[in-house]
Amino acid sequence: MNPVTMRAWRVDAPRGIDRKPIIARREALPRPGPGELLARVLACGVCRTDLHVVEGDLPVHRPHVVPGHEVVAEVVATAERGEFTVGDRVGIPWLRHTCGVCEFCRKGTENLCPASRYTGWDTDGGYAEYVTVPIDFALALPAGYEDRELAPLLCAGIIGYRALTRALVPEGGALGIYGFGGSAHLTAQVALARGARVHVMTRGAAARELALGLGVASVQRAADPPPERLDSAILFAPVGELVPPALEALGAGGTLAVAGIHLTDIPPLDYQRHLFGERQIRSVTSNTRTDAREFLEFAARHRLRVTTHPYPLERADQALSDLAHGRFDGAAVLLP
Repeated sequence: MNPVTMRAWRVDAPRGIDRKPIIARREALPRPGPGELLARVLACGVCRTDLHVVEGDLPVHRPHVVPGHEVVAEVVATAERGEFTVGDRVGIPWLRHTCGVCEFCRKGTENLCPASRYTGWDTDGGYAEYVTVPIDFALALPAGYEDRELAPLLCAGIIGYRALTRALVPEGGALGIYGFGGSAHLTAQVALARGARVHVMTRGAAARELALGLGVASVQRAADPPPERLDSAILFAPVGELVPPALEALGAGGTLAVAGIHLTDIPPLDYQRHLFGERQIRSVTSNTRTDAREFLEFAARHRLRVTTHPYPLERADQALSDLAHGRFDGAAVLLP
């Protein structure tokens, strides 16, 4: 029998993480609507997008929302038959709803749907003991991973996979990765498995050590030039000042993909140094369900090394603070 109340963290008011923007409380369990599942949270990743939500870098979509969108959960109730039944383990990702009828949905780019909605931003997410999810947007999960390993795959992994696609890495090419946190350390493994040479630029000594342990070709500080011209690059750090050095590191025809939902201001670019030679910069906007399924199928075939740091649910505020201040490598995960 399910409990009547649960623990949850809600955004009090968006502000800097050290000013305590989220508060813990007990409240009634959410009720699944038509076409939705009710699920018990087994693990929830702590994503930098959560930090952008609670600190106000992203506009408020739902006041006092429960953050969290890298959710591994067990189905406890469903209003109708579908792919999942009670007892199944499911993934609850960032993308929660698209209209299915607009021009973008019809041509396979549902991530650009103007009616799209997101877990932990438009609706309550996984910084809680229970959560709901539309059946059509719940994800089947690969076997062979612990709950806490699966959680970062559901955004960090998926968005990194899309960023890798957007970066247009040629076969056997050189890829630069700027910033090396939860998403980057998974994306690097996908790129390496596909035969790319990966060079990592990041500020953290622990992150550089993690990158070397995964087999990358080189590591250096965030704005340092890589040892060879890059065919492609991905910017994971939400730091606009890294755009010029990343573009300058590209060879002719190279592509920089910016993976984050938020980026600080980009300094003025010099056309000759940063863009001439048909270098280009591309943004990454959410992901499609096809991206998610392709990435999780890849994770099923290739055992990824997922570096996680567990926090109990009652320390969600500390996990976000540690993320903001770069106190860990890999990804933080909340456990009930």
